[in-house]
Amino acid sequence: MKEMAMEGNEASRRRKAIAWIVGIAMVGLMFDGYDLVVYGTVVSTFLRDPTQIGAVDPALAGLLGSYALAGVLVGALVSGAIGDMVGRRRMMITAYAWFSLGMLLTAFTRETGAFGVCRFFTGLGVGALLGTTAAMVSEYAPPGRKNFYNAITYAGVPLGSLTAAGLAILLLDHIGWRGMFMIGALPFVTLLPLSFFKMPESVAWLVSRGRLDEARAIAAQTGIELPAQHAMHAVEEPGASGYRGLFADFLLPTLLIGLMSGTGLILVYSLNTWLPELMLRAGFNAKGSLSFLLVLNGGAVLGPLIAARFADTIGPRVVVAACFLIGTAAILALTLHLPLALLLCIVAFAGVGTSGTQTLIYGLAANYFPTRVRGAAVAWCAGFGRLGGIGGPLIGGLLIAAGLSIQAILLVLAGLALIGAALAMVIPASRHAN
Repeated sequence: MKEMAMEGNEASRRRKAIAWIVGIAMVGLMFDGYDLVVYGTVVSTFLRDPTQIGAVDPALAGLLGSYALAGVLVGALVSGAIGDMVGRRRMMITAYAWFSLGMLLTAFTRETGAFGVCRFFTGLGVGALLGTTAAMVSEYAPPGRKNFYNAITYAGVPLGSLTAAGLAILLLDHIGWRGMFMIGALPFVTLLPLSFFKMPESVAWLVSRGRLDEARAIAAQTGIELPAQHAMHAVEEPGASGYRGLFADFLLPTLLIGLMSGTGLILVYSLNTWLPELMLRAGFNAKGSLSFLLVLNGGAVLGPLIAARFADTIGPRVVVAACFLIGTAAILALTLHLPLALLLCIVAFAGVGTSGTQTLIYGLAANYFPTRVRGAAVAWCAGFGRLGGIGGPLIGGLLIAAGLSIQAILLVLAGLALIGAALAMVIPASRHAN
């Protein structure tokens, strides 16, 4: 009976620790999603009102949208270079403080140059967070459910996007674009102190660095079991860590996952930046066009939670490819003249096949590689992929500025989704996930 009680207490501690880690990580990513969409909710204001930050045309709007993504690229890649050395917890806490400050500074800018600099600064923190979160969650999630727990965590991105779109509909006319960016600074006084007290370091990471005493202490606090091969002795994983080990030992899958992530993020950022403007040009009013963002990101929340169950069973590569194909079909269907209700349903499926697919890609990257290079792998996926994120707003802006029809723009995006499916299918099967 005593042993059963001890096992029950350990299981309770484990559930509580995982709940805190996943909950904090998901809320943190909600603000990444908020940052993703908040610019899309205010870009039409900038295009039509030069008194805000100066004159902005579609090409400049696309460029401004890309500054934050350039920051994400740099922040994610830098976090990958040092995250496997300094730890998951330290990187995540630093990221929360960094991007909160960036959002606050952005709210006080008055010209396009300063706006762009502040968006880049914010992106550095967002990138560091994206480059670390999946690694932390994967190292605490129970075996056989790692993709599912990552899907729950990364559902925070579209939830944050939903929040941004919803708040824009309700509050933009009252608080203006500056108020929208001030909301993005809330983690500084909420999430940051909570994570400091409630988020432990990764046990698996501590073990991989040979810091077994610290790993045992946290394992005792959280109920997380030490890896069996390290239970008695501190033995570091063989092979180099960080980017050196990633590119030396896993070059082909690393390149393919990076290209796939970049393709997915072109779709994510193109649609989240330009969908409201496209819908305005299609004849919908301002609030009606923002509602498409709500539906797009609603699909991105629910779809991956279902798809992740299959990913844990049959493997994430096939599921990612299938979701890209869903995105292809949905974007193609948007070129048709359809009733509004059906159009909204299709937009939801487009959310599954774009932002939802990206959620699964992060889970694939986190679970494909061993602990010694996992942080670098997730950072590479988030960082290199942001080349596509940078290109998304730019491509959308250039296509609109070139006078292409809405149908032609959507055909381009559907072709990119098809390329993403092909890349997913040629990634070699993993023999190293843990």
